[in-house]
Amino acid sequence: MEKNTKTAPAKGGSQSKTLSRPRIFFGVLFLLISVVLTFSFISYLMSWRADQSQAGTMLDKTVKSSNIFGKAGDWLGNLFIFESIGLAAFIVAFLYLVFGLIILKKNYFKPWKTIGHSLFFICWLPIFLGAVTRGEGVLSGVYGYQIMEFLNSVIGTAGLWLVLVVSIGLYFILEFNLNPNNVKSKLDDLNANTVGRVKAMMPKSAEKFEADQELENADELDLEPAEMVAASTTLVPMTPTPVVIKDFPPVEISNDFETIKTPNETSFDAGPMQAVDGKINLTGDDDINFKVEVAQTHDVLDDHDKKSNELVEKHGLYDHKLDLANFQMPPIDLLRDYGNEEIAINRDELEENKNKIVGLLKNFNVGIAEIKATVGPTVTLYEIVPEAGIRVASIKKLQDDIALNLSALGIRIIAPMPGKGTIGIEVPRKNPSMVSMRSVISSQKFQNSDMDLPVVFGKTISNEIFMADLSKMPHLLMAGATGQGKSVGINAILTSLLYKKHPSELKFVMVDPKKVELSLYSKIERHYLAKLPDGDDAIITDTHKVINTLNSLCVEMDQRYDLLKNAFCKNLKEYNKKFSERKLNPENGHRYLPYIVLVVDEFADLIMTAGKEVELPIARLAQLARAVGIHLIVATQRPSVNVITGMIKANFPARAAFRVISSVDSRTILDSPGADQLIGKGDMLYFNGNEILRLQCAFVDTPEVEKIAEFIGEQKGYSSAFMLPEYSGEDTTSTVGAFDPNEKDALFEDAARIIVSTQQGSTSMLQRQLKLGYNRAGRIMDQLEASGIVGGFNGAKAREVQISDLNSLEQFLEELRK
Repeated sequence: MEKNTKTAPAKGGSQSKTLSRPRIFFGVLFLLISVVLTFSFISYLMSWRADQSQAGTMLDKTVKSSNIFGKAGDWLGNLFIFESIGLAAFIVAFLYLVFGLIILKKNYFKPWKTIGHSLFFICWLPIFLGAVTRGEGVLSGVYGYQIMEFLNSVIGTAGLWLVLVVSIGLYFILEFNLNPNNVKSKLDDLNANTVGRVKAMMPKSAEKFEADQELENADELDLEPAEMVAASTTLVPMTPTPVVIKDFPPVEISNDFETIKTPNETSFDAGPMQAVDGKINLTGDDDINFKVEVAQTHDVLDDHDKKSNELVEKHGLYDHKLDLANFQMPPIDLLRDYGNEEIAINRDELEENKNKIVGLLKNFNVGIAEIKATVGPTVTLYEIVPEAGIRVASIKKLQDDIALNLSALGIRIIAPMPGKGTIGIEVPRKNPSMVSMRSVISSQKFQNSDMDLPVVFGKTISNEIFMADLSKMPHLLMAGATGQGKSVGINAILTSLLYKKHPSELKFVMVDPKKVELSLYSKIERHYLAKLPDGDDAIITDTHKVINTLNSLCVEMDQRYDLLKNAFCKNLKEYNKKFSERKLNPENGHRYLPYIVLVVDEFADLIMTAGKEVELPIARLAQLARAVGIHLIVATQRPSVNVITGMIKANFPARAAFRVISSVDSRTILDSPGADQLIGKGDMLYFNGNEILRLQCAFVDTPEVEKIAEFIGEQKGYSSAFMLPEYSGEDTTSTVGAFDPNEKDALFEDAARIIVSTQQGSTSMLQRQLKLGYNRAGRIMDQLEASGIVGGFNGAKAREVQISDLNSLEQFLEELRK
């Protein structure tokens, strides 16, 4: 499995083995520039009056320079010190040193903090030196002198110094957090440490004298007798010597007495115990009190947090994008611009439809109090308010009559509309508008989205961009007849995620039984795709590999749950946050976990060929995988009940339906009619568990997807696709040989009963009756042959059944069990 647990190098550690040649070259170059600048500046300051006039005579051989780097050093000193920023020029040399070390991955300085401090001093140090020297010499440079002169002429000498003092004072206050509370706290800590050191240096007799004084003044301290004894045992040695107990496991209580085990397994008996304010006071027959404090775990957690904070302070937060730090997200220009997509309102069409609706309802004695229209990209929503006393059912049953009267395809009545006191009638527009993928991707709503897995579907009936978070769905079930936009909808979802998520944050597991729909994404294998370790292609088309991949995903899910349990996290987002804050140790198996999205393009074909072997892992993933960042997108063009079973539907609350053939299919996918009244071409209904929304899916063409895949594939990727855990499935290459009862399939006896009861040795019948895949049904048939229940393969004919009745079969099976 691919791991992404790269940590920053240790401070000052050598990384030359992992540095590229250009990185080493530029790093050393920056260090050399820093050295040259530093010594040039020092040499220039020592003889600047004599060398200043030589800065412009570099080509004159008769002129000699006293600078350590000759005329070049004079020129650099004159440029940076005299003509620019004076003594602050050394900060420029220091910045070259910092940049060189950063390039060589030497983390001696915090880059942004160092740059910020340097810029502050570059701006203000020349002005301060100009005010001090009044422009004499070169310490302030031309910049410092001119700024000082300008401020002096505007606000005067007093104002100039006030600005300098306030600016420098604010800098130190903000940098060192010098507020009164912090100063007082630091002084108190200093005082406490001083007193402690003095007491530690006191002679033993002095300590005893101080303890005796405390005992003599017990009355003044208002100590109870028990407290006096505790104080004496703490301060003055006595016989017997009191036992001091620290950090032991929780005590075990047995009746009135308890046995306390110290870490070295030493035990002793103590008297009855009494708990006061979270502490346990043990009192025995003697007069000595034992005070036992139960160790708290927050000290350990504090130490752990302190260590993680030190790592963050030293290396910064863990950057999961570090392996592909230069990866660029696809630009908007890769998506096609279809021109003006604004909705053109045809008032004549609106008026005509309104009159027809009102007239038809009037003919059926349905009075309308109010009607209004909302124009969308594909359909127009007419909201009507019926007169008092009109039953909603009387309007709902007129759907076919309204469609006939308007001569329109796909009339859908929403009675009543959720959250409104109206009844909606959706009527397709004669000239629908296109919703391009470019228009929704470039929108501010998508660009500024902070969703974990943002998916933009398209636009609503009110022309608003509709987005949803796949991590909150948490799984999506899609259905639609051939050619109605289902594959485009899948591409729209994948495109949305590719435009938002870095390869380190997201991986796809793609299953494409049709072998042509998802093949475009093979170019991004080393960036976004996941596969089995022994898999040739990341996009899975073979049914047997699908079964192994789904079971491998279940293994990945179980491993992730173990990681979350050990990290005390409830979901993937909390876990990755902890890992980024360096609170989880990669040596303990922890790693940054990307989201995994399973995309199945034709689920019905898998159910036909593999049955339960596909349905069960899909259902298990749908039930449990949401918390560990594994999400499913399952699509089918046949939403029948034998494909979308109750177990599947129960775990897919979010569903998207494109146009289907019948009302029965609509009820299967959405639990309500309506999908059969859609008009196709991306017209869809989205059900989020609460309400059904009609959307126009964004259109993304195949050439656009190809351009996006090529743009990503041409960039540097990982060494391979994201590796899923190995799954040791059942061997598919079964041969007929000696029968071993210990290795028979779990469904062997059920299959034998079906074969004997029907007297038909057919592998396809076992597939149908037991809902198995072809491979497993074939293995069971081979085992039945090896055991003697059925005969050998007989071409197109069914195998001969060797046992005539179920009673004989049960006796035979009983013999096998022995």
